[in-house]
Amino acid sequence: MSVFSHSHSHSDRRISTVFWVLLAVFATTGWMLWVGWGNAKLGVFLFVCAGWLISLCLHEFGHARAALHGGDITVGSKGYLTLNPLKYTHPVYSFVMPLIFIILGGIALPGGAVFIERGRIRSKAKNALVSAAGPAINAAFALVLLIVLAVVAPTFDGLTAVPHLEFYSALGYLALLQVMATILNLVPMPGLDGYGIIEPWLSYETRRSLANIAPYGMMIVFLLLWNRTINDWFFGNLVDPVLSWFGADWYAAYGNNLFHFFSIGFPGFGN
Repeated sequence: MSVFSHSHSHSDRRISTVFWVLLAVFATTGWMLWVGWGNAKLGVFLFVCAGWLISLCLHEFGHARAALHGGDITVGSKGYLTLNPLKYTHPVYSFVMPLIFIILGGIALPGGAVFIERGRIRSKAKNALVSAAGPAINAAFALVLLIVLAVVAPTFDGLTAVPHLEFYSALGYLALLQVMATILNLVPMPGLDGYGIIEPWLSYETRRSLANIAPYGMMIVFLLLWNRTINDWFFGNLVDPVLSWFGADWYAAYGNNLFHFFSIGFPGFGN
């Protein structure tokens, strides 16, 4: 390998400054919440936003990394391995809109962001794995946060005083978002990863007929969750039980209230 190609390959995978900034905000606001410095609601808001954006970067990195191992060697030159959201195909659709969704309504939906050259992927199974890699990142992120809360955080019932309450509540709400993102992304809706997992095994005619829905898949799911009945069922039967199993439900609820201190009454978690 030439010196130039080695240098080029290294630069394709160097972690971006944008991602380091997000990590710095995440760590700094986490420390502020832990020691009780500054405005707690603003601290929770910034901590959760930074954590959510970090998870979006990791989600798309998961897709890109799986694609690289599956045969699409173009993901490096496109900048997808640098964890830089500005390199995404649609930064607004897949970085700004998901952030707006959690700010306005607490709905965690990562958007489609990296363009994978599917023709380069060597098998149907590897194509499915590319789609599954993103939700797997969210699931792993959620598991780490929930284990920390289950092992380290004191029992919280909403009545007893808890040390570092705002910090643990921010972790709880961020965990809720990761659980939600995992579940929603596995919905087999065109445009979401759940559909991408099964798409390789569908007929050409079926894939072609559903392709027109893909650009609107994320918005369709968002609008469905606007319905109070669907929203209540989704949280009551899918999200809440996971949080309760780790003893994180009270923390998530309080973190939700702190984060949405400007709440507009969206029928989301805890509203």
